[in-house]
Amino acid sequence: MAKALALSRVVRLLEGAAATFLSIAPLSTPAVAADKVTFITSWFAQAEHGGFYQAKATGLYEKAGLDVTVRMGGPQVNAMQLLLAGETDLMIGYDLQVLKALEQGLPVVTVATSFQYDLQGMMTHPDVQSLADLRNKTILVATSGRTTWWPWLKAKYKYTEEQTKPYTFNLQPFFADHDTVQQAYPSSEPFQAKQKGVPVKFFLFANDGYPPYGTTMVANRNFVDKNRDAVARFVKASLEGWKNYMSDPGPGNALIKADNAKMSDEQIAFGIERMKALNVLGGGDAATFGIGIVTEARWKATYDFAVAAGLLKPEVDWRAGFTDRFVKNLKLMM
Repeated sequence: MAKALALSRVVRLLEGAAATFLSIAPLSTPAVAADKVTFITSWFAQAEHGGFYQAKATGLYEKAGLDVTVRMGGPQVNAMQLLLAGETDLMIGYDLQVLKALEQGLPVVTVATSFQYDLQGMMTHPDVQSLADLRNKTILVATSGRTTWWPWLKAKYKYTEEQTKPYTFNLQPFFADHDTVQQAYPSSEPFQAKQKGVPVKFFLFANDGYPPYGTTMVANRNFVDKNRDAVARFVKASLEGWKNYMSDPGPGNALIKADNAKMSDEQIAFGIERMKALNVLGGGDAATFGIGIVTEARWKATYDFAVAAGLLKPEVDWRAGFTDRFVKNLKLMM
């Protein structure tokens, strides 16, 4: 009888110890560390980067198991160089930039896009009716434009080099001469014109067939191969950030202004209004396949244009420059 009581007491002690262990075990289980991802934008923080800042501000990256650092680009920041050096994991890129990198044998790949259209366009005075209506105009073109949109525009509408003058990002020549037109982004130069009380028109090149995407997500291919799941989660959370930003941009705007103190509420609101009017997120193929989609047909169209314009060698493996694996099954609709 004494042995039985002793055995019973031991069993109760063991059961109590087990219960105590189970109650504290969850508290001692180490948390799974979030995957660190560094992402660099293309310029100073602005509405055109809003989806990424929104995903950071609202915890979408955190919920996806990511610890994302969003770094602001700028004129002194060579994002492609940083990407290839492994100092950033992804960046905002551009289709022609990626194709030229492939031509040089560099391992970069576009994994998704923000906008179905490149935001580059032309700002004109109100008398201009279309992009075809510039033959008697002076066209201001920045150095970067001469290896991107200008060869396309010149070939499409038979413009001449003699029509062009350098664009130095000073709007005074445009304001002073009604026969001058200039390259522009919808939220930048037109906003400056509005502040000056100067009426203008803006023509998006994409509406006339300019094929590249806008504000794409570009990665080092080596990073993608080693971190496919993290890349998939980054793309999904970023696109969710874009959808959220277009309906409630407050959180993202706070981070934009924290990075770029010169960015005003008025300009951010103007930028969002223009993105909505141009339907850059949900237009084109995104209306069918969801935002972020990159298609073979569009990518091939950019390759064809670049080769025809003498900007790219025809032997470049254009298919290596993009993948739709991270977006084709998301079907995230606006």
